[in-house]
Amino acid sequence: MERNPADSAALRVVIVGGGTAGWMCASGLSRLLDPSAYSLTLIESDEIGAVGVGEATLPHIKIFNDMLGIREAEFLSETKGTFKLGIEFRGWGAPGDSYVHPFGTFGEPWGGVHFQHHWLRARAAGVPVAPLEAYSYAVAACRAGAFEFPSEDSKSIRSTYAYAYHFDASLYASFLRRWATARGVQRIEGQVVEVACGGESGLIEAVTLKSGARVEGDLFIDCSGFRALLIGDALKVGWQDWTPWLPCDRALAVPCERTADFTPYTRSTAQEAGWTWRIPLQHRTGNGYVFSSRFTDEGRAREVLLRALDGPALAEPKLLRFSPGRRELAWSGNCVAVGLASGFLEPLESTSIFLIQGAVTDLANLMPKPGEGARMDPRLANEFNRLFAIQYDRVRDFLILHYRANARRGEALWDYVRTMPIPDSLVQKMSLFEARAWTPDYKYGLFARDSWLSVLMGQGVVPRGYDRLAEGLSLADAEAHLARLKTRIDANVAAMSSHSDFIANYCDPAGAGAGPQPLATVR
Repeated sequence: MERNPADSAALRVVIVGGGTAGWMCASGLSRLLDPSAYSLTLIESDEIGAVGVGEATLPHIKIFNDMLGIREAEFLSETKGTFKLGIEFRGWGAPGDSYVHPFGTFGEPWGGVHFQHHWLRARAAGVPVAPLEAYSYAVAACRAGAFEFPSEDSKSIRSTYAYAYHFDASLYASFLRRWATARGVQRIEGQVVEVACGGESGLIEAVTLKSGARVEGDLFIDCSGFRALLIGDALKVGWQDWTPWLPCDRALAVPCERTADFTPYTRSTAQEAGWTWRIPLQHRTGNGYVFSSRFTDEGRAREVLLRALDGPALAEPKLLRFSPGRRELAWSGNCVAVGLASGFLEPLESTSIFLIQGAVTDLANLMPKPGEGARMDPRLANEFNRLFAIQYDRVRDFLILHYRANARRGEALWDYVRTMPIPDSLVQKMSLFEARAWTPDYKYGLFARDSWLSVLMGQGVVPRGYDRLAEGLSLADAEAHLARLKTRIDANVAAMSSHSDFIANYCDPAGAGAGPQPLATVR
C-alpha cells in the first residue's frame, strides 16, 4: 500500500506563552518527541511578565531535569538553587506547633506492616517511643540543617529519602529557553491579540500577533497563565471554583536578604488569615503571604508579611490575585492547557511545577500522530482529561486537609475551614485514618502514604486503632527495632555536611560540581 505523503508531514505544535510552563512544555516535548515528526513553536512576549517570583518544588523535578540531560550543578548555579528535603509547617496544628512533611519515609515496614502501625501499637502499650518524626531520616536532616545525596544502596538508611530544589523560577524559565531553542524549538516574540477558530469544527486554526503576524498550527498548548487566552477566552471551557474549600485568593510576594538560617527545606507558617512562605535561595530568600480577602485586607496582609521577614526586604511586595480551582477540561478540541491556564492550587505543597511536569509527560504519551493535522482522536483528549482530573483532585484534597485539621481557635479563617463541609473523598480518607491509621498510597498522582501521615499526625489527628497484623511482632522486638532505627538515623545525620557547606562546594565552578565525598553509612 502506497503511503500518503500527508502522513509524513510534521504536526505543528504551537505553545502560547513562555514562563516556567511554556518552556517546560517546549523542553520536555522537544526531548521526548521525534523532531522530524513534530515542529515546536513557542510564542511569548517580553511585554508580559511571568507570575513566578520564586519556586519550591517536589522531588519529581529531578526526574524531569535528568530526562533532559541537564547537569545538576550547572542548573543550581544558573538558577541560584538550593536543595529541599521537605516542608516545615509552623502553627498549623495549634499556635507554636511545628512539624515537617519530609521527602522520605517514616521508619520501615516490619513483617509486611507499615511503620505507623508498629509505632502506634508500641505507644499504646506504654513502650517509651520517640515522637514519630524522630524515625524519619529526612526530618532529622531538616532539623539538623544538613544535606547529602541519598545513597543508591537500598539497604542503607540513607536511601530512605529524596530531594527537590528551591530556585528562582524566572531564571529556570530562562535556563530552559536556552536549552530548548538550542535544540530546535522556534521562539517567536510577540503578543497574541486574536485567536481564529474554524466555523464548523470550532478548532483553533491560528493566532494573530500584535505585529500582525499569523501563526498557524495543528495542536495549540495554552501556557498563557491566568489569562487563559485559548482554553478560556477562545474556547470558553468551564471552570470549577474551589474557593469554598480553599478560601485563600491573594498572595503578596517579596524577596529579602539571605540570612544564616540556610535551611534545606521550605517553611510555611500559619498566620491570622492565611500563611507565609519562606524559600532560601543562594542569593536571597523568597517570601510570601497567601491570604483570604474575605478575612483580611491587603494593607494588613502587607504588614503581616513584612513583619515575618528575617532580613531586609529587597523590593516592594508584589500582589497576585487568583481563584483556586481547575478547568472542566484541560484538553478541548485541538487545545491543551498547561500550568495556570488549566488550574491553580495555592503553593502550600509546592505542586505547581509538578502539575506542569505531569501534563507534559501525559501529553507526550498521548500526542496525536503526525499527518493527523486537526483531526484529533477524541480518545486521546479523554484520557488526558481523566489523568488531569485525578492529579488536581487528589492535590486539592491534600491541601484542604491542612486547613481542616487545624486546631487554631478564635481566628475567623481558621474557625471557618475547620468546620466547613469538605469533599466526600477527603471525608473517607480522614475517617479511615482516624479508625485504623490507614493512609492513601497512590500509584498515580500525589500524595503518597508518608505525606498523608506527616500532615495528619503533625496536626494532631491521632488514630484510635492500628493494623492488628502489627501484633505479629512482639513488643520487645518492636521496642528494639525502634531503638536501633533511631540510632542509625541519628548517627548518619550527625556525619552529614551542613546544607550551606554542601551548596558552596557543589555549586562552586572551580569545584566541578563534585560535592563532598560520600559518607560511610551506619547501617
